[in-house]
Amino acid sequence: MSKPLMAKATAVWLVDNTTLSFKQIADFCGLHELEVQGIADGDVAAGVKGFDPIAHNQLDEAEIRKGEADASYKLKLKFNPAAVGEEKRRGPRYTPLSKRQDRPAAILWLVKFHPELADSQIRKLVGTTNPSIQAIRERTHWNIQNIQPIDPVALGLCRQSELDAEVQKAAKKKAAEGGVMNDDERRKLVSTEQSLGMDPEPRLPSNIAGLETFTLGGGAKEKGADVDYSDADSFFNLPDGDDSDQDDER
Repeated sequence: MSKPLMAKATAVWLVDNTTLSFKQIADFCGLHELEVQGIADGDVAAGVKGFDPIAHNQLDEAEIRKGEADASYKLKLKFNPAAVGEEKRRGPRYTPLSKRQDRPAAILWLVKFHPELADSQIRKLVGTTNPSIQAIRERTHWNIQNIQPIDPVALGLCRQSELDAEVQKAAKKKAAEGGVMNDDERRKLVSTEQSLGMDPEPRLPSNIAGLETFTLGGGAKEKGADVDYSDADSFFNLPDGDDSDQDDER
């Protein structure tokens, strides 16, 4: 591990029992130097009982003597095989009690706006279970009529970087499977920063398609050529028909 167990209690013990500098203790315990100074002044960790790192096989006494003799020396944490892998998170993400009621809204948002995400990805982001996700997908949840989709990032259930990472994984998986994505799906399968940086795709409404190749006077004009619209009458007055045609009709 990069820092000892019960880091703050260890810092309390080192402040009380050694002459190590605040910086040395802070570096060893993974704290800020001012926090260690606050411990020495009694403003921080009041009432915390010191945790002896020597007795608990985290630090050698020889390391402390080296540190006291040289203020620039960095203490080395004693290797403890039992502590290997303890920093890795095990099991599903822990969700505080105050936020657990928001999980259905976050699941509904992910299912609605990112249907490409697998249940395992949603479970990882929100810290929920497969039955809960299935109930939201199939709209069999007991409170489905009152659940409104809310972004899990806004609810504080996950970070935007974590959501973007899972979306990118879904995009790579779909591309590997040869799935065809439309424009909307392609925009969903990119990160937020990439989506915001994409230029909007201009679309010509179908009801006016082709009109750009004609002038208002009825004569055909090459597409892309300049047209003079300075005369307002050209917008509202239709051109008169050919006199010869009118004579023929009479």
